[in-house]
Parts: sequence; structure tokens; C-alpha cells
Amino acid sequence: MKTVRDLAREIVAREGGFVDDPDDPGGATNHGVTIHTLRRLGVDVTGDGRVDVADVRRLTRSRAVEIYVDHYFRRPGLGALPEPLQPSLFDMYVNAGANAVKILQRLCSQMGHPCVDDGVVGPQTIRAAQLAFEAAPMHMVDAYGIARRNYYYALADARPASRKFARRRDGGKGGWITRAEEFISPRYHLTEAEHRARVAKWG
Repeated sequence: MKTVRDLAREIVAREGGFVDDPDDPGGATNHGVTIHTLRRLGVDVTGDGRVDVADVRRLTRSRAVEIYVDHYFRRPGLGALPEPLQPSLFDMYVNAGANAVKILQRLCSQMGHPCVDDGVVGPQTIRAAQLAFEAAPMHMVDAYGIARRNYYYALADARPASRKFARRRDGGKGGWITRAEEFISPRYHLTEAEHRARVAKWG
């Protein structure tokens, strides 16, 4: 069984190095850690008394792993949720914050285990997630991954500037979609034709 740090190292590898894409609301990012996150946590990598792009550039992979483990897994309480769901939840929490939990909460409600979609892992969410998982242990991980994929498509529907993260220039699956599908059984992956049909209305 992979440890939380193993999962965090995989996320760092998935996120890649330094980027500063003007279409990404997160701003300057390195190993998936944004400048906003560094400022919120007060991480002054360079030690010059301020947190700016230079700190993002200097962030090491090992420091990013620690940030993920502490602030995107332990503090949100993801460890209290069914273990098979944790890798995808953890990966999405890094990518989309509390929306990762909201997606799970809405999924639990749809499965007949009511849960307020507030993005907080509390007793109600833990109980609902456990009941939902016990009801469909062979399908819950896939169901969550599919809901996550749908979230990315909907986000790109609403925000044209984000579409390049869901669709490559050649029309194929973008990083958001392939990332979500890493946690979905191959039989539930969209074919290229299905993906292209889904994004055809984007023009």
C-alpha cells in the first residue's frame, strides 16, 4: 500500500516544474504549488522577507511534498475517508482545493447518503462516504473519478480560457481529462471520439 508521501511524490511528478500561465488563475506555480499557496502559508523560500515569484522558482520537490502532505491531506482530513478514494481525492485537492470534497459530497447524496456539499470533511461526510463506499465498493472510485472528469469539463464550459487544460490544440484530451482518467478504470475512459463530441460545442 502506498504511503501518503508516496502519493504526494506522484502528484509532484504529475504537476511538473515551474510555469506561469496567464490563463491559470493559480498564477506562478512550481511542482503544483502556487504563489497564492506560498503566500497563504507564509513560505519564504529565499528568506528575503517577502513571498514572490522567486520563491516559487526556488521551491524544491521535497518541500512541495511536505506542503502537500501537511496542507492538502492531513489538514483537510482526507485520511478519514475510505482509503481507496484517497489517491484521487488527494490529487484533486491539490488541483482544485475543497471542490475535491464537494464532488464527493454531491456523489454521496446522489447515491442516497445525504451530505451537505460544503467542502469540509466532518462526521457527516465521513459517515456518508463510508456508507456509499460500502454500498458500491467496486464502483465508488470510478464514480468519483467520472464525477471529477465531469467537473473539469463543466469548468471549461463556463470559462473559455480554461479550455486548453481540458482539450489539446489537436483536439485530443487535455491534461485535466487525462489526469482524472488516471484514477478511472480503462473501461470508463472516454474514447477520443467521445471526448471530441463532448467538446465540439467549444468551437
